Amino acid sequence: MNASDSILVVKLGGASGNNPATFCADAARLVRAGRRLVIVHGGSDLTNQLSEQLGHPARFITSPSGHTSRRTDLRTIEIMQMACRGLLNQRLVSGLQALGVNAIGLSGVDGRIWEGDRKAAVRAVEEGRTVVIRDDYTGTVSRVNSNLLQTLLDAGYTPVLSPPAVSTSNETINIDADRAAAVTAASLGASDLLLLTNVPGLLRRYPDEGTLITRVPRHELDTATGLAEGRMKKKILGASEALSGGVRRVIIGDGRRDNPITSALAGEGTTIE
Repeated sequence: MNASDSILVVKLGGASGNNPATFCADAARLVRAGRRLVIVHGGSDLTNQLSEQLGHPARFITSPSGHTSRRTDLRTIEIMQMACRGLLNQRLVSGLQALGVNAIGLSGVDGRIWEGDRKAAVRAVEEGRTVVIRDDYTGTVSRVNSNLLQTLLDAGYTPVLSPPAVSTSNETINIDADRAAAVTAASLGASDLLLLTNVPGLLRRYPDEGTLITRVPRHELDTATGLAEGRMKKKILGASEALSGGVRRVIIGDGRRDNPITSALAGEGTTIE
Protein backbone atom coordinates (compact mmCIF):
# COMPACT_ATOMS: atom_id res chain seq x y z
CA MET A 1 0.00 0.00 0.00
CA ASN A 2 1.50 3.34 -0.98
CA ALA A 3 1.23 6.57 1.01
CA SER A 4 -1.75 7.95 -0.85
CA ASP A 5 -3.73 4.72 -0.44
CA SER A 6 -3.26 4.92 3.33
CA ILE A 7 -4.85 8.40 3.58
CA LEU A 8 -8.46 8.43 4.63
CA VAL A 9 -10.49 11.64 4.55
CA VAL A 10 -13.40 11.62 6.99
CA LYS A 11 -16.00 14.36 7.24
CA LEU A 12 -18.09 14.54 10.41
CA GLY A 13 -21.33 16.40 9.88
CA GLY A 14 -22.24 19.39 11.99
CA ALA A 15 -25.92 18.50 12.44
CA SER A 16 -27.35 17.49 15.81
CA GLY A 17 -27.17 13.82 16.77
CA ASN A 18 -23.61 13.02 15.71
CA ASN A 19 -21.42 11.76 18.55
CA PRO A 20 -17.97 13.43 18.70
CA ALA A 21 -16.82 11.19 21.59
CA THR A 22 -17.36 7.89 19.77
CA PHE A 23 -16.00 9.47 16.59
CA CYS A 24 -12.75 10.45 18.33
CA ALA A 25 -12.38 7.01 19.93
CA ASP A 26 -12.78 5.30 16.56
CA ALA A 27 -10.43 7.73 14.81
CA ALA A 28 -7.80 7.21 17.51
CA ARG A 29 -7.91 3.43 17.06
CA LEU A 30 -7.31 3.82 13.34
CA VAL A 31 -4.44 6.28 13.81
CA ARG A 32 -2.79 4.00 16.36
CA ALA A 33 -3.11 1.17 13.82
CA GLY A 34 -1.14 3.25 11.31
CA ARG A 35 -3.92 4.80 9.22
CA ARG A 36 -3.34 8.41 8.22
CA LEU A 37 -6.49 10.45 8.69
CA VAL A 38 -7.50 13.90 7.58
CA ILE A 39 -10.63 14.95 9.43
CA VAL A 40 -13.05 17.57 8.13
CA HIS A 41 -16.05 18.78 10.09
CA GLY A 42 -18.96 21.13 9.72
CA GLY A 43 -20.76 23.05 12.44
CA SER A 44 -24.26 23.83 11.26
CA ASP A 45 -26.14 23.02 14.46
CA LEU A 46 -23.70 24.81 16.76
CA THR A 47 -23.65 27.81 14.42
CA ASN A 48 -27.45 27.93 14.55
CA GLN A 49 -27.42 27.80 18.35
CA LEU A 50 -24.79 30.50 18.68
CA SER A 51 -26.50 32.69 16.09
CA GLU A 52 -29.70 32.58 18.14
CA GLN A 53 -27.85 33.37 21.37
CA LEU A 54 -26.09 36.35 19.77
CA GLY A 55 -29.28 37.82 18.33
CA HIS A 56 -28.50 37.08 14.70
CA PRO A 57 -30.72 34.07 13.88
CA ALA A 58 -29.65 31.77 11.08
CA ARG A 59 -31.26 32.20 7.68
CA PHE A 60 -31.19 29.73 4.80
CA ILE A 61 -31.74 30.04 1.08
CA THR A 62 -32.65 27.50 -1.57
CA SER A 63 -31.13 27.62 -5.04
CA PRO A 64 -33.21 27.09 -8.20
CA SER A 65 -31.69 23.56 -8.39
CA GLY A 66 -32.97 22.75 -4.88
CA HIS A 67 -29.74 23.01 -2.87
CA THR A 68 -30.10 24.64 0.55
CA SER A 69 -27.32 26.81 1.99
CA ARG A 70 -26.75 29.28 4.78
CA ARG A 71 -27.38 32.95 4.06
CA THR A 72 -23.93 34.29 4.91
CA ASP A 73 -23.43 37.96 5.67
CA LEU A 74 -20.32 39.24 7.44
CA ARG A 75 -21.79 38.79 10.93
CA THR A 76 -22.71 35.20 10.09
CA ILE A 77 -19.12 34.54 8.99
CA GLU A 78 -17.92 35.74 12.40
CA ILE A 79 -20.40 33.54 14.26
CA MET A 80 -19.54 30.55 12.09
CA GLN A 81 -15.85 31.01 12.93
CA MET A 82 -16.68 31.09 16.63
CA ALA A 83 -18.70 27.88 16.36
CA CYS A 84 -16.58 25.87 13.90
CA ARG A 85 -12.98 26.92 14.47
CA GLY A 86 -13.36 28.25 18.00
CA LEU A 87 -15.52 25.58 19.65
CA LEU A 88 -16.18 22.39 17.70
CA ASN A 89 -12.74 22.14 16.13
CA GLN A 90 -11.03 22.45 19.49
CA ARG A 91 -13.39 19.93 21.09
CA LEU A 92 -12.40 17.37 18.48
CA VAL A 93 -8.71 18.20 18.77
CA SER A 94 -8.85 17.97 22.58
CA GLY A 95 -10.76 14.68 22.37
CA LEU A 96 -8.17 13.19 20.04
CA GLN A 97 -5.25 14.50 22.07
CA ALA A 98 -6.70 12.87 25.18
CA LEU A 99 -6.62 9.56 23.30
CA GLY A 100 -2.98 9.91 22.27
CA VAL A 101 -3.51 11.34 18.77
CA ASN A 102 -1.35 14.36 17.94
CA ALA A 103 -4.19 16.26 16.30
CA ILE A 104 -3.81 19.79 14.97
CA GLY A 105 -6.80 22.05 14.38
CA LEU A 106 -6.90 24.33 11.36
CA SER A 107 -9.48 26.26 9.41
CA GLY A 108 -9.42 26.52 5.66
CA VAL A 109 -7.97 30.02 6.06
CA ASP A 110 -4.83 28.76 7.83
CA GLY A 111 -2.06 28.29 5.32
CA ARG A 112 -4.69 28.86 2.61
CA ILE A 113 -5.61 25.20 3.00
CA TRP A 114 -8.91 25.85 1.20
CA GLU A 115 -8.99 28.58 -1.40
CA GLY A 116 -11.64 29.52 -3.94
CA ASP A 117 -13.60 32.31 -5.52
CA ARG A 118 -16.29 34.17 -3.64
CA LYS A 119 -19.54 34.03 -5.59
CA ALA A 120 -20.29 37.41 -7.11
CA ALA A 121 -24.00 36.69 -6.91
CA VAL A 122 -26.17 33.95 -5.42
CA ARG A 123 -29.51 32.98 -6.93
CA ALA A 124 -32.25 31.92 -4.55
CA VAL A 125 -35.93 31.09 -4.76
CA GLU A 126 -38.11 33.21 -2.47
CA GLU A 127 -41.89 32.91 -2.47
CA GLY A 128 -41.84 31.23 -5.85
CA ARG A 129 -39.61 33.70 -7.64
CA THR A 130 -35.86 33.78 -8.27
CA VAL A 131 -33.89 36.59 -6.67
CA VAL A 132 -30.21 37.56 -6.91
CA ILE A 133 -28.22 38.16 -3.71
CA ARG A 134 -24.95 40.07 -4.04
CA ASP A 135 -23.79 40.56 -0.44
CA ASP A 136 -23.31 36.88 0.40
CA TYR A 137 -19.89 35.60 1.46
CA THR A 138 -19.96 32.09 0.07
CA GLY A 139 -17.77 30.25 -2.37
CA THR A 140 -16.50 26.88 -3.57
CA VAL A 141 -13.08 25.40 -2.83
CA SER A 142 -11.04 25.11 -6.01
CA ARG A 143 -7.53 24.74 -4.55
CA VAL A 144 -6.26 22.70 -1.61
CA ASN A 145 -2.85 23.25 -0.04
CA SER A 146 -2.15 19.54 -0.11
CA ASN A 147 1.60 20.13 0.39
CA LEU A 148 0.92 21.54 3.85
CA LEU A 149 -1.41 18.65 4.72
CA GLN A 150 1.14 16.10 3.48
CA THR A 151 3.85 17.79 5.54
CA LEU A 152 1.70 17.56 8.67
CA LEU A 153 0.82 13.92 8.00
CA ASP A 154 4.47 13.03 7.37
CA ALA A 155 5.38 14.69 10.69
CA GLY A 156 2.86 12.52 12.54
CA TYR A 157 0.03 15.03 12.95
CA THR A 158 -3.65 14.37 12.30
CA PRO A 159 -5.17 17.49 10.68
CA VAL A 160 -8.67 18.48 11.81
CA LEU A 161 -10.09 20.97 9.30
CA SER A 162 -13.08 23.27 9.55
CA PRO A 163 -14.71 26.05 7.53
CA PRO A 164 -14.32 28.84 6.60
CA ALA A 165 -12.05 29.14 3.55
CA VAL A 166 -10.23 32.08 2.00
CA SER A 167 -11.10 33.64 -1.34
CA THR A 168 -8.62 34.50 -4.06
CA SER A 169 -9.25 38.12 -3.03
CA ASN A 170 -8.37 37.34 0.60
CA GLU A 171 -11.93 37.39 1.90
CA THR A 172 -13.18 34.87 4.45
CA ILE A 173 -15.87 32.77 2.81
CA ASN A 174 -18.34 30.14 3.88
CA ILE A 175 -17.96 26.89 1.98
CA ASP A 176 -19.78 23.58 2.03
CA ALA A 177 -17.77 21.18 4.20
CA ASP A 178 -18.92 18.06 2.30
CA ARG A 179 -17.66 19.46 -0.98
CA ALA A 180 -14.49 20.75 0.69
CA ALA A 181 -13.86 17.24 2.02
CA ALA A 182 -14.39 15.87 -1.48
CA VAL A 183 -11.86 18.18 -3.13
CA THR A 184 -9.44 17.56 -0.24
CA ALA A 185 -9.67 13.80 -0.74
CA ALA A 186 -9.07 14.18 -4.47
CA SER A 187 -6.14 16.55 -3.95
CA LEU A 188 -4.46 14.16 -1.50
CA GLY A 189 -5.03 11.13 -3.72
CA ALA A 190 -7.06 9.45 -0.98
CA SER A 191 -8.65 6.14 -1.88
CA ASP A 192 -11.71 6.63 0.34
CA LEU A 193 -13.89 9.50 1.48
CA LEU A 194 -16.33 9.03 4.35
CA LEU A 195 -19.20 11.47 4.86
CA LEU A 196 -20.69 10.84 8.31
CA THR A 197 -24.09 12.32 9.02
CA ASN A 198 -27.10 11.95 11.35
CA VAL A 199 -28.91 9.35 9.24
CA PRO A 200 -27.75 5.84 8.17
CA GLY A 201 -27.06 7.00 4.60
CA LEU A 202 -29.11 7.86 1.54
CA LEU A 203 -32.75 6.95 2.18
CA ARG A 204 -35.18 6.06 -0.57
CA ARG A 205 -38.04 7.58 1.45
CA TYR A 206 -36.67 10.13 3.90
CA PRO A 207 -36.95 10.10 6.93
CA ASP A 208 -37.75 6.35 7.02
CA GLU A 209 -34.42 4.85 8.08
CA GLY A 210 -35.64 1.44 6.99
CA THR A 211 -35.33 2.56 3.35
CA LEU A 212 -31.53 2.80 3.32
CA ILE A 213 -29.94 2.46 -0.12
CA THR A 214 -26.74 0.49 0.50
CA ARG A 215 -25.09 0.92 -2.90
CA VAL A 216 -25.25 3.50 -5.66
CA PRO A 217 -23.30 2.82 -8.87
CA ARG A 218 -21.69 5.97 -10.17
CA HIS A 219 -23.85 6.02 -13.28
CA GLU A 220 -26.95 6.25 -11.06
CA LEU A 221 -25.87 9.37 -9.18
CA ASP A 222 -28.43 11.50 -11.00
CA THR A 223 -31.16 9.22 -9.68
CA ALA A 224 -29.67 9.43 -6.20
CA THR A 225 -29.72 13.22 -6.36
CA GLY A 226 -33.42 13.07 -7.08
CA LEU A 227 -34.00 10.97 -3.96
CA ALA A 228 -31.87 13.13 -1.68
CA GLU A 229 -33.54 15.59 0.68
CA GLY A 230 -32.05 18.78 2.14
CA ARG A 231 -28.37 18.56 3.05
CA MET A 232 -28.10 15.08 1.52
CA LYS A 233 -28.11 16.74 -1.91
CA LYS A 234 -24.76 18.38 -1.11
CA LYS A 235 -23.34 15.05 0.03
CA ILE A 236 -24.30 13.39 -3.24
CA LEU A 237 -22.81 16.33 -5.14
CA GLY A 238 -19.62 16.03 -3.09
CA ALA A 239 -19.47 12.30 -3.75
CA SER A 240 -19.72 12.92 -7.47
CA GLU A 241 -16.94 15.50 -7.35
CA ALA A 242 -14.70 13.21 -5.30
CA LEU A 243 -15.12 10.32 -7.75
CA SER A 244 -14.42 12.64 -10.67
CA GLY A 245 -11.23 13.68 -8.88
CA GLY A 246 -9.96 10.11 -8.62
CA VAL A 247 -11.28 8.97 -5.24
CA ARG A 248 -12.14 5.26 -5.52
CA ARG A 249 -15.00 5.04 -3.05
CA VAL A 250 -17.31 7.38 -1.14
CA ILE A 251 -19.36 6.14 1.80
CA ILE A 252 -22.17 8.09 3.43
CA GLY A 253 -22.38 6.66 6.93
CA ASP A 254 -24.04 7.12 10.31
CA GLY A 255 -22.15 9.47 12.62
CA ARG A 256 -24.45 8.74 15.56
CA ARG A 257 -23.37 5.17 16.18
CA ASP A 258 -20.45 3.58 17.98
CA ASN A 259 -17.40 3.05 15.76
CA PRO A 260 -18.81 5.24 12.97
CA ILE A 261 -15.65 5.20 10.83
CA THR A 262 -14.87 1.49 10.95
CA SER A 263 -18.56 0.66 10.48
CA ALA A 264 -18.68 2.75 7.33
CA LEU A 265 -15.46 1.20 6.04
CA ALA A 266 -17.05 -2.21 6.62
CA GLY A 267 -19.86 -1.25 4.24
CA GLU A 268 -22.53 0.02 6.60
CA GLY A 269 -24.19 3.02 4.98
CA THR A 270 -24.43 4.03 1.33
CA THR A 271 -21.42 3.12 -0.79
CA ILE A 272 -20.83 5.00 -4.04
CA GLU A 273 -18.03 3.74 -6.26
